[in-house]
Amino acid sequence: MEHLDLMEKLNEKIEAMVVRYQELAQENEALRRDLVTCKAASEEKDKEIERLRDELAMKNMEIDEIIKKIESLVG
Repeated sequence: MEHLDLMEKLNEKIEAMVVRYQELAQENEALRRDLVTCKAASEEKDKEIERLRDELAMKNMEIDEIIKKIESLVG
C-alpha cells in the first residue's frame, strides 16, 4: 500500500514537471518570437538612422556650398 502511495506521488510530481516544462517551452518560444521581432525592428531603425545621417550630410554640404557662394559674393 505504501508503495502505491509513493508511486502516485511520483506520478503526480512527474506530471507537474511535464506541465511546467510545457509552460516554459511555450514561454520560451514566445520570447524567441519577441526577440526576432525586436531584432527586425532594430535593423529597420538602424537603416532609418543611416538614411537620416546621409541626408543630414547632404544638407550640410548644401549649406556649406551656399555659405561659400555668399562669401564669394560679399568678399
